[in-house]
Amino acid sequence: MNLRATCALLAGTAGLFGHARAHVVLEYQVAPAGSSYKATFKVGHGCDKSPTRQVSVDIPAGVKNAKPMPKPGWTLEVQPARITWTARTAADMLPDAHYDEFVLVARMPEQPGTLHWPVRQVCETGRYDWVEIPRAGQNPAELKSPAPALEILPGSGAGGHKH
Repeated sequence: MNLRATCALLAGTAGLFGHARAHVVLEYQVAPAGSSYKATFKVGHGCDKSPTRQVSVDIPAGVKNAKPMPKPGWTLEVQPARITWTARTAADMLPDAHYDEFVLVARMPEQPGTLHWPVRQVCETGRYDWVEIPRAGQNPAELKSPAPALEILPGSGAGGHKH
């Protein structure tokens, strides 16, 4: 099986299990080492019926050139290790009953392993910090507020187009 097929298979499998407890998850949960990766953070609810007004994503060590996708009605703050989307007005907030995605692209590290992307979801009332990282040997399903995880697989070694 080639690397692309393996990534697709693992992404599909990870998606089946990643939604059980986590409420902010990555759409694709695997990427080849050294590749350009589109990180799509899926936000499926607000905070106890309160709309989401801000989403902040911490950029893991080794990830380079993170660039966020703008969202209409939301401002962007880009820092070296964090990207934050903030609703401009109450009308722009993400209602609890709706779903949305917050997207960035970045270059993945050259080394395989697991990257955790801590996410802070701030609502009109309340917040959720999806920042827990499992200890070595711990089952991620045991965590109450897990950070979205991305498995970096060995690269294809094909070189490819890099920015």
